[in-house]
Order: sequence, then C-alpha cells, then structure tokens
Amino acid sequence: MPQLPGTDLTVSDLCLGANVFGWTADEPTSFAILDRYVDATPSPQQPFVDTAESYGKGESERILGAWMAERGLRDRMVVATKASPLEKEHPLAAGEIVAAAERSLRNLQTDRIDVYYAHYDDATTPLEETLTAFDELVTAGKVRYVAASNYSAKRLVEALETSERLGVARYSALQTHYNLMERPVFEDELRDVAEARGLGVLPYFALAKGFLTGKYRPGEQIDSPRAKGASVYVGERGDRVLAALGQVAEAHGVPLPAVALRWLADQPTVVAPIASGRTVEQVADLLPMQDLVLTDEQRRLLTDASA
Repeated sequence: MPQLPGTDLTVSDLCLGANVFGWTADEPTSFAILDRYVDATPSPQQPFVDTAESYGKGESERILGAWMAERGLRDRMVVATKASPLEKEHPLAAGEIVAAAERSLRNLQTDRIDVYYAHYDDATTPLEETLTAFDELVTAGKVRYVAASNYSAKRLVEALETSERLGVARYSALQTHYNLMERPVFEDELRDVAEARGLGVLPYFALAKGFLTGKYRPGEQIDSPRAKGASVYVGERGDRVLAALGQVAEAHGVPLPAVALRWLADQPTVVAPIASGRTVEQVADLLPMQDLVLTDEQRRLLTDASA
C-alpha cells in the first residue's frame, strides 16, 4: 500500500493526472473519469489526483473542485496541485506562491492542498524565499506537504539542504519525467538523491505521451494531441519495448498500459506513477495495474528491452 515517505498520506497505486480536464476531456467526461477511478481504488488507499494551476489556466482545478463538492468526497481524496510559471516574472517569489495557493484553494473548493508542488524551478528567486513561503502555507494549514517538480539533482539537493538549514518544511516528493522510454535522467541522477533523502517519486508522462499504450506504430495515423510527442519513440527500441509489454500483458490478460505502469510503480523510490486518459475507456485500461503482480523475470524482460 503506497505511502508518501515522511507523510501520513496513504495513496493509490495510480495517481490520476487531471491535465486533460477542460482540455481533451470536457466537464461531464471528467466527472465520469473521476467516478470510474475512485470506484476502482481499493480501500484503505486514498484516490490521488494530480493537477496544476497552469492546466487550462485553472480549469482543471475548477472541474476537480466541482466534482469533489458535488460528490462530497473531498475528505477521501489526496489532492496535489502546483504553483506554475504561467506568465509570471518570478514564479516562486513569496507573493506569487501565496497568490497561487489561494487561487487553487478557491478553484478546488477546499481549505487545504495535500501536496503542493513548485511546478518548475525558479532560478530568479532565492531558495530561502521560496521555501519560507511554502513553510508559511504549511504552518497556516493551507498546505499539508510541499514537493518539487522538474528540479535537477543539484538544485533539489540545494533546496533540501536549505530547508534543513532554515528549519522549514522540506520537499517530501519529486515529480519528474520517467517511464520505460525515458530512463537515464532519473536513474542516473535523481534516483540517488531520492533514495538518500527519503523522497517519494511521482513520475509523469508515465506512458511516454501515450506511446506505451501500443497505439502508435510505424505508419499509423492517430488523432491525438499527443501523437507528435509519442512519435519520437517509434523505431527499433520502441518496437522492442512494445513487444515485451505485449508478451507480459498477454500472460496476465491485461492491457499494455497497465503493464507499463506496474513496471514503473515497482521501481525504487516510486510511490505512484501519474497517468491520464481523455475517456473512461482509456482510464479503464490503466486500472488493472493496481492488482497486477509482475514476476522478477517479467520486470527484467521490460528493463532489458528498454535499455
């Protein structure tokens, strides 16, 4: 049962990405996706949803907030959102962080954010100012835990050491780009920091922009806003990975994306991969990862294929 290290948050094996809400999924579809996801999350795990103020410039947060209010499920959920750059000159300046958090609280129709990320590093603002501002939100009860997204290993260490020196709330988690097709940046640099510092990792683009669903093949034309991004993985290595996924998926009788997500969830320091779907059917293909148990041999097959 996944738990975010250093916190009391017991979360679901799959973190649902809300980036599609208000973008490729309208509000009724988003509500249906959330209903399906929550229904499939086994108790006592808490459904974990990831959004950001920049997703639809707040529309994703507003849809999630409206759904939680209508269903009366806020207390069952773990909600993560992010202070995003948008058009801000100094995105992680104290004033910008406080203003962003207040907007997110209103959008989400809640009195607290469970995990609040710095969406991207901001080299224009001293880490002391950023981390003190986050700490004040924690002290005020508006944020439970703070986290980092898209930080380099060097800056992540600097931020953690600064928190320790100041005696303020430290980053509990790291959100980073990591999947079967994107391994070196995390495995060669960030994983050691996460292990040494006790950070939980939440990988985004867990399905390589949809490539690991298996629908992007040479010569195939797919109508999707992510088709261009996924196309970079088409080739010999991609074929090897899809073949390995197909072999394991067939053995378990589950869809390919469930296997890709389970492999990722089984990696050291990973708490829960983040994945989204623009339809209920797409999300249904992700959900079997929660009960899926891979053998050591199957994990090695996938790891070797993606090397």
